[in-house]
Amino acid sequence: MSTTTLGVIGTGMVGLGAARRAVDAGLSVVLSNSRGPETLADLVAELGERARAATPAEAASAGDLVIAAVPLAAHERLPRAELAGKTVIDPMNYAPNSDFEVPELDSNELTSSELVQRHLADAQVVKAMHNIGPKQLLELFRPTGAPDRTALPLSGDDPDARKEVADLLGLLGFDAVDLGALADSWRSEPNTPLYALPYVGQPPSGLTAKEFVAWVQQAPGVPAPAARVEELAAAAVRGPAGFRME
Repeated sequence: MSTTTLGVIGTGMVGLGAARRAVDAGLSVVLSNSRGPETLADLVAELGERARAATPAEAASAGDLVIAAVPLAAHERLPRAELAGKTVIDPMNYAPNSDFEVPELDSNELTSSELVQRHLADAQVVKAMHNIGPKQLLELFRPTGAPDRTALPLSGDDPDARKEVADLLGLLGFDAVDLGALADSWRSEPNTPLYALPYVGQPPSGLTAKEFVAWVQQAPGVPAPAARVEELAAAAVRGPAGFRME
């Protein structure tokens, strides 16, 4: 594949997990966050010579492909000019709360990735790496053809961009299941069978939303083959948008 540098905007658990997997797979990464490159010195030292720190705009410019691993509530702060013409991986999920609610998402008029695409009108947004936890991302990668290779869903309006992200996922050690346009990305969002559970198994009963998130963050990975991902996507029924922590 042509991607040799992954730009990473946001170094929370998702961005850091993607960066670690990319470095291990032989890619260079340019890391950025809202606090400034100097706050990433220890992380860059840990990741090694393939990693460097920059501002979000610089990471966007440097990346052959960029992952925007920021909270959805912060998506309008993504650097639009520097992301123009880029394929942007969107791992964001809608988590409505008293400080952030989007009527167009609540009514299912838009998916969260369509909202991001509207902001990044000159980029090609691909929903991916949003329904698997960082721990499982770092545990479940396998070489091509492995019998227990895991698949991840992706959605996007541009076929070439979807292919680019599928190729990246392949390099990172995962098969890809193409769900089509961003309007169909709800099939792998929170409140569907494809969100988190295929990669961790059944959680203990009686967990609150916060306890469920904590459980997923530490649960051992469970392989989910492409056929299973396709089956779960086809069976999804659209319900209320977003994962509510409250």
